[in-house]
Amino acid sequence: MTGITLTAEQIRNAPAAVRQWIEQEVTNSLGLAPRAPVAIPPQASHLVACSVEDVAGVLEHIRGVLPAVNVLFELGRPGINFGQPAVMTFRLMDILHHTRLHDVGEAITCLEMINQALIEVKKDPSVRFCGFDNEGHCLIAPQTQASIATLWQTLMERQQAAQAREAVGRAAPAA
Repeated sequence: MTGITLTAEQIRNAPAAVRQWIEQEVTNSLGLAPRAPVAIPPQASHLVACSVEDVAGVLEHIRGVLPAVNVLFELGRPGINFGQPAVMTFRLMDILHHTRLHDVGEAITCLEMINQALIEVKKDPSVRFCGFDNEGHCLIAPQTQASIATLWQTLMERQQAAQAREAVGRAAPAA
């Protein structure tokens, strides 16, 4: 048997899949209740696969609420994909940590704002951007995660292009 020692900081900075594996190993080694087989929670069936345009519309609705914007873009990170139909899962504690919110309630409030924004974008009260399970996870459609990542990349490219134009403008000699 081989053992390793990890600091709390190393665990916090580990990829989500590694943290989830560590959590499972600790739970199993302590003899706590075994995890039930993974099943898609009922909320997952109402999740909408958002396009980049849908996500941009959601961003427009929440633009004035920086914590909600941070949570939205946090969902652009790779999550853990499982189930049929597939969903991406994100631990609420990871969202909390990465966005520097104070408690899970704040993260859920931001996620509910995002859900409400999608309802307004789609003009359909039955749509859901995200859902939750009983184990502290946020669930989104894989296409939605990809669309958020694409929007983030597009925004970063625009920002870099604007900075490059500005730098060229400052470097040009005055006539």
